[in-house]
Amino acid sequence: MAFLDRLFSRQRARTGSDFEKRTTDAVARVLAMNPRLKNARRYEERLTHALTTALDYTDNLVASLPPLRDANADAWSSDLAIRAFFATPDDLAQAFSRSETLRAYFEGRADSTDAYAVLGMAMTERHVLGVAQEGNSVRHDVPQTTLCFSDHRVKICSESDASLHAEIGRRMIDQLALEGLARLAANQRGLVKQSRALIKERVDLLERQGGGMRAVVGAPLITESAELARLGMQMEENSHALAKLRVPGQLGELELECVCNVFSTPSDHLYVQSRRVRLDMMNIMRPDGGDAGHEIEFHVARIPGNPAVVRAFVLVRFPRGELLPAGLNIDAALRAI
Repeated sequence: MAFLDRLFSRQRARTGSDFEKRTTDAVARVLAMNPRLKNARRYEERLTHALTTALDYTDNLVASLPPLRDANADAWSSDLAIRAFFATPDDLAQAFSRSETLRAYFEGRADSTDAYAVLGMAMTERHVLGVAQEGNSVRHDVPQTTLCFSDHRVKICSESDASLHAEIGRRMIDQLALEGLARLAANQRGLVKQSRALIKERVDLLERQGGGMRAVVGAPLITESAELARLGMQMEENSHALAKLRVPGQLGELELECVCNVFSTPSDHLYVQSRRVRLDMMNIMRPDGGDAGHEIEFHVARIPGNPAVVRAFVLVRFPRGELLPAGLNIDAALRAI
């Protein structure tokens, strides 16, 4: 039922004033990331046209995400996917309690009992020799692949399933805008060297601030307030430097064309895919279609950048009641992130 609700909501969102508002908001977000696009002819009209394609694509991606899972001690006992992600229920509670974003969410909403969040994880396949039963004998040299989940992070959360899906969609559009900027920085056929350098710096600053999908998948981000303030000052300096550059008409057209090309072909630039695997209770991968193990589903995103990041993620609901008190251990862990 949840999938059908999202499907019908998406169909309604593609028509009428709501879709127009989302498109207008998307245009504003893109221009905030790269104000120089205003130098091109009919920039708003052309961006709107390209973003219509991108929004349609990201709406489908967001709607394809599996239903959210409860993330709590009871779920660890009953949900085999949650058990695959965390070794123990204590690990689950500690991972969520380390999230500054989650703690701030609950502190700002005294009446909220649950947080709807994205859990991002590193994922590693380890090839080992294990033990397996073959007939009446036991072999100790059977090649096996273990799927390990680690570095659990929560960087975005919301008050409802619907608002969380909407935020993920906005982050996907931001990611495409970042890719358009990165392609501009790499362009050798039109932009002057100084312009490319400033755009490259802007991409780097946006990524370090958690722009695009980096926060969704829980990629390591800068969290210290002093460092964030310094990045904000660098972003302002970058904006002033870009604004001072004179942009000939043909270069303005080139910049907008490059960005619109990314929005018009979103599947070439946004790497988010569903993955289904069959695991046993030790997280050893088993053949599809077999009787051993159980199937779990999650999504994997690859975020271009320096360095590129590949992370698994799932949508979850975490209860306030299982947030650990802020103490010495939690505070030390927060400082270490």
